[in-house]
Amino acid sequence: MLKILGRSNSANVQKVLWACEEMGVAFEREDYGGAFGKTKDKAYTDLNPNSVVPTIIDDGFVLWESNACTRYLAAKHGKGTLCPTDPRDHADADRWMDWQQTTVLPFMTPIFWGLVRTPEGDRDMAAINAAIEKGNAVYAILDRRLEGRKFIMGDSLTMADIPVAIQAYRFVTLVQDRAPMPNVDAWMANCRATKGFAKWIDLPLT
Repeated sequence: MLKILGRSNSANVQKVLWACEEMGVAFEREDYGGAFGKTKDKAYTDLNPNSVVPTIIDDGFVLWESNACTRYLAAKHGKGTLCPTDPRDHADADRWMDWQQTTVLPFMTPIFWGLVRTPEGDRDMAAINAAIEKGNAVYAILDRRLEGRKFIMGDSLTMADIPVAIQAYRFVTLVQDRAPMPNVDAWMANCRATKGFAKWIDLPLT
C-alpha cells in the first residue's frame, strides 16, 4: 500500500492527499514535519535528504518533491482523468503545476507565514502587503486563463488544478481586500465541490 509521510496541514502534503482522494488510491499516512518533527532523523533523511515533506513510498519506490509525487500518482492511477493523455495537454497541465512553484509560491510564503504563523505584533506588514500586491497581479493571469473554463484544463479537474488551488485557497481566505477575480472565484467554488478538496483542503489554516 502507498505510504505518505507528512503532516496533513502541509500544503505540499495536501497535493498528494487530494490527488489520492480523487482517484480512490488507498494509502497510509504518518505525521512528519512541523510540530511532529522527525524529518531530520536518519531514518527519514535516508529516504529524503532534504528533510522536508512529503515523501511517498510506493511498493518500495521512494519519491519526494510534492509536484513530482502528484504527477507520478496521476500518471499511475489517473490517466485520462487527473493526468491528460495528449502530450500537449500534459505539458500544459505540467506548466501550471510548475507555475505554482516558481511564480505563486514566492509571494504566498510571506503572506501565509506572516498572517498565519507570525504573532500579530511581529508581522512585517510592508512585506506582506507587497506580496499581496504581487499576488493580485499574478492571479490576474490565472483569472484570464479560466475565462470560459470550469478548471484550468477545461471541464474537469486535473493535476494542473491541485497545486494552484491549494495556494489560491490560502490567498482568498487570508486576503480580504483583494483585486476582483471572478473566474478564479468560480473555479475555487468548483474545486471546493470535489471530494478531495472538501476532505483535505477546505480546513482552517494552521
